[in-house]
Amino acid sequence: MDAPPDPPVEEVPLLDDGDYDAFVFDAEDLSGGGTRLDLTITVGEHKGRVLSIASSSRLGDPVDLLGMPATITVAFGSPSVRIDR
Repeated sequence: MDAPPDPPVEEVPLLDDGDYDAFVFDAEDLSGGGTRLDLTITVGEHKGRVLSIASSSRLGDPVDLLGMPATITVAFGSPSVRIDR
């Protein structure tokens, strides 16, 4: 007997537009010259949520980025990140 089909997937925004305090717990240079950051949100309703954000430009030495505080800004559903040095 075949399993019932999966329900349709509803696209849910990653996060509501706004600013989110976070810290970097992993970073990696990408082959195209950018950087991938794994971050966790540290305050508010989404505290503990993990996000992976890739930048097309290099943000620094991945080892130096570990543990750095950051701000994730979501505008029109698109996230960006700023390292708070």
